Amino acid sequence: MSPGVQPISLGLRNIELLAGLSKQRLEALARQCAWRNHEKGQSIISREADDGGVYFLVTGRVRVTTYSQAGREVTFRDIEAGEMFGELAAIDGGPRSADVVALDGALTAALPPAAFWQLLREEALVAERVVRRLGNLVRLLSERVLDLSTRPVPTRIHAELLRLAREAGVKENRARLSPAPRQADIASLVSTYREQVTREFSALTRAGILAKEKEALLVCDVKRLEALVGQA
Repeated sequence: MSPGVQPISLGLRNIELLAGLSKQRLEALARQCAWRNHEKGQSIISREADDGGVYFLVTGRVRVTTYSQAGREVTFRDIEAGEMFGELAAIDGGPRSADVVALDGALTAALPPAAFWQLLREEALVAERVVRRLGNLVRLLSERVLDLSTRPVPTRIHAELLRLAREAGVKENRARLSPAPRQADIASLVSTYREQVTREFSALTRAGILAKEKEALLVCDVKRLEALVGQA
């Protein structure tokens, strides 16, 4: 926040982890947090850093990512406003396991580790949510490892497009992805090179499954895309 602006509980009311907490508790948490604005593309967390705060994403979007020894970007997931990130370092006291970068202008509230642990001890519902969140994260990463270990690159690309289509909403066997996903981002998500994504997009376009529309990408035949994923 700008110098002189006092943090208020209003910014924390839409954080899923904190839903249902009293106004007094939210106000106390707001005072304990370090509030920061981040510009698009700005680094919020650096891998191997030893700061252990938990971040609440009040506005904007961020990407959890890292880089291989060869310098290739590997994206774990994107996080939307209302979620938190950085909890692993706060829980085990270890260094950061990934980088986090702002995809849009973002406002974060960082809660120190000691305050986070106090919150878990005093609010059983919040502690339960954290445990469930960690369980979901393990499942997500297990599925990701399985995909990378067993699925060929084209199928991983198809599966990511199918996920985006379902997320955007399928109507009459079609989905409109707007804005169109960047091929470099898809490559990072499925652990491949952008050139391979370009080739696969071209093949899907020739097959009538994909089409471009100004700034959007159309999935013209979701069922055929599902069939491609299912066949693999």
